[in-house]
Amino acid sequence: MTIRSLIAALALAMAAQPTLAEKAIVAGGCFWCVEADFEKVAGVRGAVSGFTGGTVANPTYRQVTAGGTGHYEAVEIDFDPGRIGYEQLLSLFFRSIDPTDAGGQFCDRGDSYRTAVFVQGAAQRAAAERAKAAAEAALGRPIVTPILDAGRFWPAEAYHQDYYLSDDVILTRFGPRRKSVAYDLYREACGRDARVRALWGDAAPFAGK
Repeated sequence: MTIRSLIAALALAMAAQPTLAEKAIVAGGCFWCVEADFEKVAGVRGAVSGFTGGTVANPTYRQVTAGGTGHYEAVEIDFDPGRIGYEQLLSLFFRSIDPTDAGGQFCDRGDSYRTAVFVQGAAQRAAAERAKAAAEAALGRPIVTPILDAGRFWPAEAYHQDYYLSDDVILTRFGPRRKSVAYDLYREACGRDARVRALWGDAAPFAGK
């Protein structure tokens, strides 16, 4: 085998290998909504709702929302960098939230609902800084969403995962509803999409979709 044919064979072998997934960790208010948004993005293999940024190991939803643990509701996004880049994901993220609000998101108030980007290493931090600067320039207003070093990510309880897709019936203030229906009602009542559209207009990637 010649050197040229060997190089060609190696290139074909590398192309045949599945692209390794990478992970992005973001906090954008209610993790049901962030998960639902990003699982629709081409190149995203899946998303997990959970908690990060706090001091309590393996926290429960009740502990986090009660306050005092320091955790954010967050989502770990598993993506194929051969199809979508980390910086592209963050561009979508900034335009799917209200990054001018430091006290929570939409109807959900308090520390656990704050926004943040949690970066793993220098490359992600540089990409996050670029995405934030571009979003701030596009919005024309200061963005308060911090870029923080990633720590341990704790998946939330099973009943929170893929909430927007679930046909399980729960009791809500609207009466018994499937989780997927309750999710839609909550999202509209919380004003998430209305606020994002008001801020970002046609640049909002998920609002009303």
